Amino acid sequence: MTTMLKTGLDHPVTGVRDLVDYLKSGARPPEKWGVGVEMEKLVLDVHSGEAVALERIEVLFERLASLGPWKRIHEQGRLIALRGPDSSVTLEPGGQLELSGALCPDLYCCLGDFCRYAAQIVEQAESLGLLFLGLGVQPFSNPDDIGWLPKARYDIMRSYMSKTGDMGHRMMKQSAGLQVNLDFSDEQDCIEKMRVAQWLSPLFYALFANSPIMDDRPTGFLSTRGEIWSRTDPDRTGLLLGLFAGNADLGTYAEYALDVPMYFIHRQGRMLDMTGERFSFRRYLAEGFDEARPTLADWDLHLSTLFPEVRLRPQIELRSADSLPPRLALAVAALAKGLLYDRESRRAVASIFEELGVEKFLQVYRNSWKMGLKTPFGNRTLREVTLDILSLARDGLRRQHRQGLDRPDESQFLDQIGEIAESGLTLAERLLAGWQGSRAEKLSLLREHCGYSFCS
Repeated sequence: MTTMLKTGLDHPVTGVRDLVDYLKSGARPPEKWGVGVEMEKLVLDVHSGEAVALERIEVLFERLASLGPWKRIHEQGRLIALRGPDSSVTLEPGGQLELSGALCPDLYCCLGDFCRYAAQIVEQAESLGLLFLGLGVQPFSNPDDIGWLPKARYDIMRSYMSKTGDMGHRMMKQSAGLQVNLDFSDEQDCIEKMRVAQWLSPLFYALFANSPIMDDRPTGFLSTRGEIWSRTDPDRTGLLLGLFAGNADLGTYAEYALDVPMYFIHRQGRMLDMTGERFSFRRYLAEGFDEARPTLADWDLHLSTLFPEVRLRPQIELRSADSLPPRLALAVAALAKGLLYDRESRRAVASIFEELGVEKFLQVYRNSWKMGLKTPFGNRTLREVTLDILSLARDGLRRQHRQGLDRPDESQFLDQIGEIAESGLTLAERLLAGWQGSRAEKLSLLREHCGYSFCS
């Protein structure tokens, strides 16, 4: 998320208190709260449907760089990212394109940022033979046919992930998600928001399920991306059950992060691989690593390698939604903002899930990416719960509008997902219903289902 340059990260870490204080440093007063959206999308060849090679994306980046105030970012001699004053365009390991949008005071600001970027890439799409899809998993190309982005960080991660699960490489090269970044005012507010965001994770999987196809065939999951993440690395993915405890605080998150094995640290322009001995940050804090001693920069980097459903960097990041068609991209942020930035709605959500209980919730969570809105939820279904929660989100956004914490009423961003909840038919199920015929016919279906076009 492109927000502000972090300063003072060369400060040595002397104990756990420094790490917790760093998490607390993300606090802001409510009048300065923002919302940020990170939108990943798949880049396919318009004729074959296969993932495109980096060389073709580099041409796209060069063209984008000529259109605006982008700074070119190179690694290993390759153009791999563009950085602007308030946002950035980067690549995931398999060439998925991500916009990390500006931190905005409201969703209309996010929409403007997104539309400017979407217009730029769509304008170049035809001449470059590219198709951009808001879809959660590559529909045709398998991992062996997708190249690796030349980035030292990913070189280390891909080697390590081959040992921690059976789908780490699929996660890196085939999947695409949509993340929402939100603020908090103090420690209690942060934990309350993170706890509720975790309760909401199965609802986000179900409502935004949009990845039922992989390797050109149905997978049996509506969010195959959810299944992929569950089989990537149990140390750093999934739910943090400690946050559900009544006495949870930012130390709870720090203690979790301390015990996750580290990937690397950055020294003198190089990534130092720390995966050989499953070296935790706790051990690093106690022993150092060769001549290196921990700094806040190391902690900040380590936090970026944790992938739970809700993480702290130190903004709160919600990570459960699949990549979506452009028309729905801001709906995820609207749902999160309406529920988490309004205390009344947030606590109403908490009461719904607390009544269910953690054990039954875990079953809902595990079923959500397979059964979608049909997932049983106590004596109801997740669809019925979603309808109630959408109403709470609308109320929350309208109260924020009346209180003057943002400019216009943002509740209209929920309209299209309201239709999904009413029908109970997810994007994934709609795609599956038409998945037949030739490759060309499937590509036509995908273009209509989730292809990028100019914002209206």
